[in-house]
Amino acid sequence: MNGGGDSACGGGAAGALVSGGVRVDAVDVAGLCGEGLRARLGVLARAESRLAAMKADALGEIARRNGDGAAAHAATDAMAISGRRARGEVRDAVRLGGLNATREGLFAGSVPVGHAQLIARAAGDAPIDDEFLAARARHEGYDEFRRTVARHVADVSRDDGASLLERQRRARSAKIVTRSSDGMTVLNLVVDPVTGARLGTLIAAAERRLFKDEDPAARRTPQQRMADAISQLICDPGAKRPAGASLIVVADYDMANHQLTNGRLADGTPIPIGEIAKIAVDAEVLPAIFDAATGDLRMGRTRRTATDLQRAALALRDKGCVGCGISPERCQHHHIDHWQHGGHTDYTNLVTVCPDCHNDKIHQQGFTAEWDTPGSRYRLQPPTQPPNSSNDPSRAPPR
Repeated sequence: MNGGGDSACGGGAAGALVSGGVRVDAVDVAGLCGEGLRARLGVLARAESRLAAMKADALGEIARRNGDGAAAHAATDAMAISGRRARGEVRDAVRLGGLNATREGLFAGSVPVGHAQLIARAAGDAPIDDEFLAARARHEGYDEFRRTVARHVADVSRDDGASLLERQRRARSAKIVTRSSDGMTVLNLVVDPVTGARLGTLIAAAERRLFKDEDPAARRTPQQRMADAISQLICDPGAKRPAGASLIVVADYDMANHQLTNGRLADGTPIPIGEIAKIAVDAEVLPAIFDAATGDLRMGRTRRTATDLQRAALALRDKGCVGCGISPERCQHHHIDHWQHGGHTDYTNLVTVCPDCHNDKIHQQGFTAEWDTPGSRYRLQPPTQPPNSSNDPSRAPPR
């Protein structure tokens, strides 16, 4: 695929970064091994980044010449996208014009498209350090980088993140639509990080309760279980609060000034210190203090599932799924040494994983949780060879 399609009036875009187009040759993916397929995805991701940079340049130039409205109209017509998406693309393109490090990373294929969008949107909230974020974007997964951006915006805003949180709350929205294709109802909800963490914690606890009551021979899919949990919480608000629904918040204590600082959710998303006090009034807050006085993090073979205390400790240690980085309230816990082979429900034998990574990567593909010493965290590592479905114990039902 070669970049092209320029009209006769001249297609060369201005700017020092322009140095050729994008070319990705077609290959027969059926003939690639697992490593080859992953390498192929990397090639495509780098090509997408370069294309995104070129698109941003074109939209930015139209906006510079004729205004943002004209650029959005052109995007709607030329790319056959909705007006709302077009306005968002133009907004990001205009901001990227002033973010040289991010733009260079996009052109080089080293900054993923989604990461660049996070940086562009953060630039509208605070005077960000473009070079710092672009450098982190090259090495962090999407969810980890999302938290990095949030922390950075809170740091440079110099207001403990209060203004950012207020802007996020004003941007909340919800929509309920019925799909004409199949008559199904679709709920779309956009909320601030604190509300999202509280909702996610409640939903995850309801999912665990549903899982416990299921027939092992007729399990719901994770998506079905989440849908049922949300429906149950909305339609039966008077039901007993699900066990394990405590919201985990963390703060450091400034000994010199005798005050809490650096308020954050368990996954590292910053929140104002004042918000912690508000949460404590109407929600159960579990202090993140783990020592001999707080309880035992070693349950051995006395129970199979993690305790509330273990879930809190694991959320702080892993900061979310060790496979993809999704927030800890959306996750479950995997026994490193499998339960059915004698593994214990101990803090040191548990890792945080989302349902998809747990079922697909670990139990279907044979990934294992390994300690990454340089990163001081667990990560999922692919198997050296594909698992044998006939005798591989990791293909056993999820725990």
